[in-house]
Formats: sequence, C-alpha cells, structure tokens
Amino acid sequence: MDRTLVIVKPDAVQRGLVGELISRLEHRGLQIAALKLMRIDEQTANTHYGEHVGKPFFAGLVSFITSAPVVVAVFEGPNAQAIVRKSMGVTNPVNAEPGTIRGDLAVDLGRNVIHGSDSPESAEREIGIFFQPEEIISYSRDVQRWIVE
Repeated sequence: MDRTLVIVKPDAVQRGLVGELISRLEHRGLQIAALKLMRIDEQTANTHYGEHVGKPFFAGLVSFITSAPVVVAVFEGPNAQAIVRKSMGVTNPVNAEPGTIRGDLAVDLGRNVIHGSDSPESAEREIGIFFQPEEIISYSRDVQRWIVE
C-alpha cells in the first residue's frame, strides 16, 4: 500500500476548504492513515522545503506555510502519490485543468491550496517530518474490494 503526504495549506484552511479537499481524495478511493491540524514552525518549514534553499522564492514559501494553521495528512492506497498529484492539478492554478483541486479552487501560484508529495521517496521523507510512526494507522475497509481488484 502506497502512502503520501498531503498538506492543506493555510489559504485553504482560512477559506474553509479542508473538508472538500480531504473529501475529494477520499472519493478517489484513498484512505486517511493520519490527520492533524497544526501550525508549522520555521524549522519544520525549512526542513520540508529544504530542496528549495537558496532559490529566490524560498523565503516566501516558508513565510506562507508558517502564517496560519495547516492540516497535514497521510493518505494510503494503490498509486497514492500519482492519484493525489493528478487530483491536485498542476502547481500553477492558472494552468490546472477544471475538475482538479487547483483548477476548481485556486487562482494564484502562491496560494494554490494544497501540497502533495511528488514521489515515493519524497512521501517517505515528508511523512517523517510531520508524523511519528505510531501516529500512522493502517486498517482495512470493507469498501476497498469495490475500489481495487
């Protein structure tokens, strides 16, 4: 079972979109393995966005993600990273397809409402930043047999 990290960003929390974003991913067939509301501190943000250190937009990323509460979640399911990425749409909402989260709910690159890990390696690293292993719960759902073969 694949896992991926999702962050409902401060703009989405402030706009009351948490339920819709989580619901869209659940409706795709993914299941929540961990979920929490938190305020990301600067050290955690620096770790999370570490690959962007030195880039001109780095300070803005850290400032934004630490500006208000976020919801962090671990989703599980076959091809979890790919499903979340496709559901989110491309990073710039202007270019995101209608029907995707960003295509339907965002209009600005800097306020694009959601983050999802971009690979299994990123997912493992990012999940470790926000969750302890004991906070992640795998379980079976009876509906799963109606979602995947």
